[in-house]
Amino acid sequence: MIVVNGPADWKPLEIEPDGVEPSVLGLVEYLRGQADFGEVLTREKVVVFRGFNVPEQELEPVMDLLLPNRLSYLHGTSPRTKVGSNVYTSTEYPPEETISMHNELSYSHEWPSRLFFYCATAPATGGATPVVDGELWLASLDPEVREAYAGGLRYTQNLHDGLGLGRSWQEAFETDDQEVVESFLDGGEADWKWMPDGGLRITTQIRPSTLKHPVTGAEVWFNQSDQFHPASLGNDMAAELAQIMPPEELPQSVAFADGSPIPDEYVLQVRDRGLEAAVDVDWRQGDLMVVDNVAVGHGRRPFTGDRRVLVAMSG
Repeated sequence: MIVVNGPADWKPLEIEPDGVEPSVLGLVEYLRGQADFGEVLTREKVVVFRGFNVPEQELEPVMDLLLPNRLSYLHGTSPRTKVGSNVYTSTEYPPEETISMHNELSYSHEWPSRLFFYCATAPATGGATPVVDGELWLASLDPEVREAYAGGLRYTQNLHDGLGLGRSWQEAFETDDQEVVESFLDGGEADWKWMPDGGLRITTQIRPSTLKHPVTGAEVWFNQSDQFHPASLGNDMAAELAQIMPPEELPQSVAFADGSPIPDEYVLQVRDRGLEAAVDVDWRQGDLMVVDNVAVGHGRRPFTGDRRVLVAMSG
């Protein structure tokens, strides 16, 4: 078993050029000199590379080394733009909004083990990517909340057919082929049905609220209940929709595994304590970051100015 830092004193590992030139060639040289970057990432949980001055058009050789099995963003809920081969913009929510902590695709039956972030354009102010140790996040919650979540969660999604609230099923699954979508959902034993208007309703089978890390065995908070719950919707229009529409008709919603509602105060505690326990990673142009998606949750702080951060993921 790999020994990792305790969650109370954890922070990301930052690596700058040392003995190699500050360039994409220098970073590639450094990475090829590492016996096992996966072991480093498991131990450190988040690794940030600064000062290597990697241009966006030269990311491929770096990603080839850091993401051995690059995945598409299938079943994704957040608005993104695909800009390359399984490379996407980070979530395109308004800059004044905070994106709460989450583990990517933890509501799905398939999630990436590793995330890659690249800063193409640094914001004028703010815009950090906060990261939170999943053990610390779990420990920060009241026992009552942890116990209530122990039985797991059910997520519901309503994906429209091209016109409506949230994402379309074509965007979420990157296909126009219904059979491809059905095969993916059947693989995760989800309940789904095509709606009369051409949309798709998905109700997952039970998903866990916590997960044991496959290498370290550490139990971590691992779900996206606060992002699916109406109580934590971040803007007035969304909150108004939640008041006039039943949860099962919203673009996304969540309940406990037995179908009972999750109290608002539980969801808000999960959201707020995750953000409070997080460590901010501030961006400079050309920075790169790799995240263990099981061990660590991530989010986004509000910002001003232009901010362009690219994201990729691997199994």
